Amino acid sequence: MKLAYRSLGEGPALIILHGLFGQSDNWNTLARQFAQQGFQVFTVDQRNHGLSPHSNVWSYEAMADDLMEFVQDHHLLNPILLGHSMGGKTVLFTEHKYPGLAQKLIVADISARAYPPQHNEVLKALHAVNFETISTRKEAEAILNEYIQDFGTKQFLLKNIYWKDSETNRMDWRFNLKTISDEYANVSVEVPSFKSNTPTLIIKGGRSLYITDTDWQNFQLRFSNVKLETIADAGHWVHAEKPQAFYECVLNFLK
Repeated sequence: MKLAYRSLGEGPALIILHGLFGQSDNWNTLARQFAQQGFQVFTVDQRNHGLSPHSNVWSYEAMADDLMEFVQDHHLLNPILLGHSMGGKTVLFTEHKYPGLAQKLIVADISARAYPPQHNEVLKALHAVNFETISTRKEAEAILNEYIQDFGTKQFLLKNIYWKDSETNRMDWRFNLKTISDEYANVSVEVPSFKSNTPTLIIKGGRSLYITDTDWQNFQLRFSNVKLETIADAGHWVHAEKPQAFYECVLNFLK
C-alpha cells in the first residue's frame, strides 16, 4: 500500500509512525525539531488512518509490509524507525519480519506483548456519532462527552473529523472506523519472538501502565543493545504530554 506522508529536512532518514486513531500531523512540531537537527523526517499515515488508503486488511504484518514498501519506494538506506503505541508495535513487527532494515529503533510506550481490549468505550463513542444527522464538530463533541470523560482523548479524536462532502455538508472520520472495529483483535496481538542487535530505545511514560517490569525483561531478551528511558509525570501520550523531554530523550539517543 502506498502510504500518505509528510517530509521535512535533509540527512539520515527518520520515519515516525503514529498510534491508533492518530495521523501524521500529530507529530508536526517534533518532526520540525528533528529536521532542524539534520534528519530527513518522514511522518507517515499508517493504513486506515489519516490520508492513507482504507482497506479491510488491518494487521501488524500488513503495516510492516507497508513500511518496507515505503522504505523501498523512497530508496532509504537503514532508516531510523520511531513509533508510538500502535506505531511502536509496527516498528517491532518490522524488526521481526525484516531484521536489520533499520539503523536504530525507538519504541514509545508499548511492549511486545498482547494487550486486553483497551478501546471498547472509545469505539462505542465513535460509532455513536452519526454524521447523517449531525453537521458540526460541536454536535460530535457533545456525543463523545456521553462516553469519554478525558478532555485530551476527546480533542485527539475530534481532530480526525473532516469535510467528506462540502456540497452536502457531510463530515466523516478520517480513519476507517469499520475496519478498525472489525479487525481490532489484530492489533492486540503479541509480536513473535525474535533476536536483534539493532540499537533500540524504549521510552516509557512515568504514569503509564503500558510497559511493566516484565515487559522490560522481555525487551532485554529480544534486544542485545536496548535502553529504557522513563519520562516522569507522563502518561501513555508521552510525546504529547512532555514534548521537550521526549525530544531531548530521542535526540540524545540519535546523536
